[in-house]
Amino acid sequence: MKVIDLTHTISEAMPVYPGTEKPKLTTVNTYSKDGFKETLIQIYSHVGTHMDPPAHIFASQKTLDQFSPEQFIGKALVIDCRDLKEGQSITIDKINIDKAVSADFLLFNLGWDKRWKDESYFNDYPCIDDEVLEFILQGNFKGIGFDVIGLDPIHDENLTRHKALFKNRDIVNIENLKNLDQCGNDLFWFSCFPLKIENCDGSPIRAIAWYD
Repeated sequence: MKVIDLTHTISEAMPVYPGTEKPKLTTVNTYSKDGFKETLIQIYSHVGTHMDPPAHIFASQKTLDQFSPEQFIGKALVIDCRDLKEGQSITIDKINIDKAVSADFLLFNLGWDKRWKDESYFNDYPCIDDEVLEFILQGNFKGIGFDVIGLDPIHDENLTRHKALFKNRDIVNIENLKNLDQCGNDLFWFSCFPLKIENCDGSPIRAIAWYD
């Protein structure tokens, strides 16, 4: 079995969304003092490679802990968008429709993971346009994902795409993926399980691709 890790490591030095505090990993028990090591982890729910549920935007909508486990596993397809320049849109012609309709997850590869820990990671990354968003909403997808820090442009404080995605759909959105360039252009198995936290508005995940 071939397995590809699509997850950034959580660390105190990692990039975070503007206005968010960086993680704090504090050793509270040590080998020398206590005979074991234990760490106090302080992180925002939307740090690193993470997942948004509808409750991230709408108070009355579904939280991550209310989804069944089946929501977080299935077949995925990577959409190669690495030729797009900053500020351009992800358009429907990027998607192989015949393959996409058989997928549970559409993962958009902008090549942005190569900018991780570089200030340019916060530049004007390409985002899906209205036609692509409508295609997603009309499909039966469990989730979508990106190797950038947001579904919306970083300057869109209204979170327009988030609102449209979650308004009437129980779907998840994944941000800050990596290594999508290693996944090929055919369907593959994909999992993205979040922590099961009560009333969860978002959670770091361990995103994995694998091939039988």
